[in-house]
Amino acid sequence: MGRLVLGVDIGGTKVAAGVVNAAGKILSKTRAPMVANGSARTAMDCVHRVIQAGMQLSMSPVEAIGMSSPGPLDPRRGVIINSPNLPCWRDFALMKEIEETYGLPVRLDNDANAAGLAEALWGAGRNLASVFYVTIGTGIGTAIILERRIYHGRTGAAAEGGHMTIDLHAPVACGCGKRGCLESMASGPALAARAKARLLRDLSSGTILRTMAGKCPMTAEVVFAAAEAGDPVATAVLQEIVELLAVWLGNVIDLLEPQVIVVGGGVGGGLTAWLPKIAEGLRRWTINTRAHEIPLMPAEYGADSGIAGSAALFLAEPVPRDKQSAAEAGQN
Repeated sequence: MGRLVLGVDIGGTKVAAGVVNAAGKILSKTRAPMVANGSARTAMDCVHRVIQAGMQLSMSPVEAIGMSSPGPLDPRRGVIINSPNLPCWRDFALMKEIEETYGLPVRLDNDANAAGLAEALWGAGRNLASVFYVTIGTGIGTAIILERRIYHGRTGAAAEGGHMTIDLHAPVACGCGKRGCLESMASGPALAARAKARLLRDLSSGTILRTMAGKCPMTAEVVFAAAEAGDPVATAVLQEIVELLAVWLGNVIDLLEPQVIVVGGGVGGGLTAWLPKIAEGLRRWTINTRAHEIPLMPAEYGADSGIAGSAALFLAEPVPRDKQSAAEAGQN
């Protein structure tokens, strides 16, 4: 079977786990609801339930458990610090509890970092030395992957690209407390809010979008569907988002000049058809004359990026020599 790692993806509403092999293939997976607004113990019960189910699905024992969750967190100590999506845990030593319970090596990292690592190893950024990954959904997370390793910065808090300020005069503050963060302007909820505001400003247009939003809550998915159906208001909103992402990615290129930019997440997936427009626009927002050589690629793992990425925290590295010798002895 080769190396097997259990990847565990913890979110604000669900916990997912899967057995992943050294080629990045998810062999089995399971998921369950997450109770993030209760006690720390109730939340841990959700996690344990999914880990145990994931291990039972594996045909062979796993060698380690990789975990990812929304930040802020400390990947070196394995501590959830104060994630807005996980109010159940504050300065919570998640990694230590999992290690003590299962007797296996455990690693924990930010969910965007983990997903970016999976894309760098096996997905859209494979075989490239530098990958910039962005996931756009309810929030905007990013990862910098250099030579198959996550760049964590001095304390582990690096690559919070979604909280780079691109408009210091923005009227609405971001959830992080800063003003003008990209996340507050181009995430899924921000996209929906823009569409609502435009419909209120112009009561004579946006018929398709208005009709769709009348049947269900306004979401990014509704805006994408209306734009695809030819609605001018939805199209204008997406053009605004494209320009914001172009400005931001132009800065990223000037700072990092990665070999590839990989775009994932629910909203990121909806923007796949708009990536050429973003690429065209970002050339106006970078001084790099070879920016056009950097491809913008859709992520390959989709909704399973957290599982694959969590396992990648271990599978990115070769088998230690002592473990390799033991494994070979066991096969003989």
